Amino acid sequence: MKKLLLLAAAAAGAVIAKKKIDESKAEQALWAEATDAVKRS
Repeated sequence: MKKLLLLAAAAAGAVIAKKKIDESKAEQALWAEATDAVKRS
């Protein structure tokens, strides 16, 4: 039973970490777009 609980906690932690990483990447991309150098023709 303890192993199952530990496995569930590890899985939940991995899901939360993945969400944080994805949010960070999205915010990084937004800032990169917002601060991108203006291209002149």
